[in-house]
Amino acid sequence: MNYVIPAYRIFPLGDTALVIDYGNIVDEKINKEVMARFKQLKMAGLPGVVEVVPAYSSLAVFYHPQDIMKKQAIENTVFEWIKGRVEQLLAQPCINEESAEKLHIIPVCYEDEFAPDIATLAAVKNISVDEIVQLHTAVTYRVYMLGFLPGFSYMGEVDERISIARKPQPVNVAAGNVGIAGRQTGIYPLASPGGWQIIGRTPLQMFDAKKAEPVLLKAGDKVQFISISKNEFAGY
Repeated sequence: MNYVIPAYRIFPLGDTALVIDYGNIVDEKINKEVMARFKQLKMAGLPGVVEVVPAYSSLAVFYHPQDIMKKQAIENTVFEWIKGRVEQLLAQPCINEESAEKLHIIPVCYEDEFAPDIATLAAVKNISVDEIVQLHTAVTYRVYMLGFLPGFSYMGEVDERISIARKPQPVNVAAGNVGIAGRQTGIYPLASPGGWQIIGRTPLQMFDAKKAEPVLLKAGDKVQFISISKNEFAGY
């Protein structure tokens, strides 16, 4: 089957970055394209590029204009020069290596002590807490992107039967809390104000600055939640 390059547009992000935008959507195929291009751009070694950051359906490419102007013949602007080099790469087929996607099994305690909003979700959706747990653990989620906090994982998509809007005002949230906002689910890696509806907590440490790889989850990974008791939680 022929490889079809998804439609995209490129625009500047200030004076030191550009964005490759595939549309403001949450779509697994597009996110796989984003991750494949992320790896391609990281390996390309484009002059002046210092960082590439993937999101749901876009990539930001950060660069040092001065470094590019010192070493390259620029006929127009630095943005147009780097845009042209990026477009050359995007014109090449780039297949996502799904076998490289890592699956994480994340234990979660959904009991009241760790799930301050699960009763509210049950009432709003007219389902039982047990059904919420069953639906939340029935899906293997894709980590679409990281953001907001170091290692905060934006995952999707939850079953429509447990989707719920975020809170109108942020509240204090503990590290390890698992929340839902719309069709997204995620884990707070650090204690922080947050507006997601909290339905459980994992005993796993999602961010550890002392480790060589401080973030447990990465964009493109898969996550399967499993339900544990309070006693099991205490044993981790």
